[in-house]
Amino acid sequence: MKRIITVFALSATLVAQAQNTQTAAAEAAAALSAAEDVPVKVEKPKYWDNSILTNINFGQTYLSQWAAGGYNNVSLAGNIDAKANYTKDKLIGANRLQLDYGFLYSADKPIPQKNKDRIYLESKWGYSTPIRNLAYSASFDFKTQFGRNYDYKTPATTQDADGNVIEPTVQDWLNARKLKSGAFAPAYINIGVGALWTPAPWFSLNVAPISGGAVIVGIDELRYTYGMDLIPGSTYTDKKAAQNAGAYNQFKSTRFELGLQIKADASWVINDNFSYTTQATLFYNYLTPKVEPRITWDNKVFWKLARFFALTVSTNLIYDPLVLVRDSDKDGAADAKGIQFREFLEFGFTYTIAHKR
Repeated sequence: MKRIITVFALSATLVAQAQNTQTAAAEAAAALSAAEDVPVKVEKPKYWDNSILTNINFGQTYLSQWAAGGYNNVSLAGNIDAKANYTKDKLIGANRLQLDYGFLYSADKPIPQKNKDRIYLESKWGYSTPIRNLAYSASFDFKTQFGRNYDYKTPATTQDADGNVIEPTVQDWLNARKLKSGAFAPAYINIGVGALWTPAPWFSLNVAPISGGAVIVGIDELRYTYGMDLIPGSTYTDKKAAQNAGAYNQFKSTRFELGLQIKADASWVINDNFSYTTQATLFYNYLTPKVEPRITWDNKVFWKLARFFALTVSTNLIYDPLVLVRDSDKDGAADAKGIQFREFLEFGFTYTIAHKR
């Protein structure tokens, strides 16, 4: 009898365990089924690489009884270099905005002088072709400056009744200065289509055989300097004569261009703290085939020395055969074309905002 009871008890235990196993399996299957119904979160692809590099640079010189001479001076300048690059399938884009503005104050002049003023916007887009590293391209460039820039010449001194020299006033300095440029005086606009060749990540060459553009000089008295033509029906046949007569309204404000543009870009990023970028551009105007091409060459070295401090070296070179860079009242030479060049060595505060794919 005891054996029968033991057998029944063991059977009941096995049946209970089997039911528990079935229940657990059913619960696991239900949980798995529910998990399959939960949507999987898929991260959206990112096609843009964005960055904004800002710099604020300050310089100062103080001299006290310095035998070699010199002038106390202070300088302040800032620049923004913003980039937005796009990549999706066969479409690529590179956009860049550069803003530079700065001034200095020197003890030899009672007024601040602007030493940096630049706006440069460029946009370049390409669509890949079956040929490796080659793409159809469309580009847009725009260059000008924020405001008026002057060449500050030393005013002539006068004497009082006793023969004492009267130092020039601030107004005398303002009256002696010579206007050199201004907002949209000049401004360069160019739109082109062609081919983009990118043989390496650090180098690209854009050739646009069809490039239409315009040079705008919105200030009348600067139109002769920047090569504007006389208006049709002008009473003057010689541009120099019109300029000397002060007939600034006899010049056109805009010169339209159609030609070939070649632009080469290179960028070496050694690490997060050191980089070098360079860009050379050539534009040949089909409408003036006997005139030499316009050439620009920009370079920039960025060296981050500490978390928020950096050293920047930048240069800008321009050769424009239509722009007069020498003045008869400055160095005794006749107005002539020439190479324009400027260089900046700056140290100051830097901060970068970046968003990458």
